[in-house]
Amino acid sequence: DVQLQASGGGLVQAGGSLRLSCAASGFTLADYTTGWFRQAPGKEREGVSCISGSGGSTYYKDSVKGRFTISSDNAKNTVYLQMNNLKPDDTAVYYCAVDQITVETMCKIPPADSFRGQGTQVTVSS
Repeated sequence: DVQLQASGGGLVQAGGSLRLSCAASGFTLADYTTGWFRQAPGKEREGVSCISGSGGSTYYKDSVKGRFTISSDNAKNTVYLQMNNLKPDDTAVYYCAVDQITVETMCKIPPADSFRGQGTQVTVSS
């Protein structure tokens, strides 16, 4: 069964941290570019951070640079998003998706048909 499972969301105060996990089953994440996306109520979906299958290339949305770090663990077939110094504007449903395109394309122009998992809610209180 091919699945992407996102987890790690929750409620945190501004300035706090969370680590999101995107675990794959039924296929190998290292064969794909993985992206973290978010969508807040009334707002468009946006690419937050993306990483190549090899882990050697990453992309970050400007507003999260210096606060978020994307990483991959091939042994665990999992991609992580470490989120530090969280702000209320980071509040959204976060989900991960995979595709076979560059990290910049994945994050800037995410294909509508990329394989994705269910989302995890991140709520940052002020």
